[in-house]
Amino acid sequence: MTIRVLIADDQVMIRDGLAALLSSDPEIEVVGQAGNGREAVDLARELEPDVVVMDIRMPEMDGLAATAELVGDTGADLPAGPGGPGGGGGPAGSGGPRVLVLTTFDLDEYVYEALGAGASGFLLKDAPAADLVQGVRVVAGGEALLAPSITRRLIADFARRRRHQRPSPAATAALTPRERDVLRLIARGMSNAEIAAELVLAEQTIKTHVGHVLTKLGLRDRTQAVVFAYENGLVGD
Repeated sequence: MTIRVLIADDQVMIRDGLAALLSSDPEIEVVGQAGNGREAVDLARELEPDVVVMDIRMPEMDGLAATAELVGDTGADLPAGPGGPGGGGGPAGSGGPRVLVLTTFDLDEYVYEALGAGASGFLLKDAPAADLVQGVRVVAGGEALLAPSITRRLIADFARRRRHQRPSPAATAALTPRERDVLRLIARGMSNAEIAAELVLAEQTIKTHVGHVLTKLGLRDRTQAVVFAYENGLVGD
């Protein structure tokens, strides 16, 4: 399946460079470019991309505000990404593209705000070209993606800042013991293959469990699952 990508950055040279890089992958199609957050939101609604590669600092509307607006869109406005519940993507009915934030600024507050806005991934612009291509693939598939410099401690700190927004205990209670195990391992940064090896289960079974976890908790993707796990004390700090 071809991954449809929209690029949002206020610098034309960077947009063109990213477009050329991503278009070199036969499974990625760059469907449009936006020069600011407002344009990114409008084009996303028009072009229906699977992934938006989003800069943070842009005129008119910054990337964080644009991300929050896109993630808040319903399925009536935009289709769900290609991940789907069974493949580790968002729950059924979660609309809008997945957002991969790409920025030159390695500041904790930007990461907090990007995660809070609903971004599925965060990469720095000085990352190797191959990381961006792989990042688009990972995010499109419903996985969480954070730059290597952004540690689990930072995510845990982000979650602690938001403990006053704890979800209903009933949502956590809806998980089976096995689903809780899977959620804990997701929060430790494990892939489906690694979780399957840890629990001695088939990888397809893990994908099914991941889909159930996201659907039951009303979470969009694995990034939100990581934050949820820390917020609810399912993983030690």
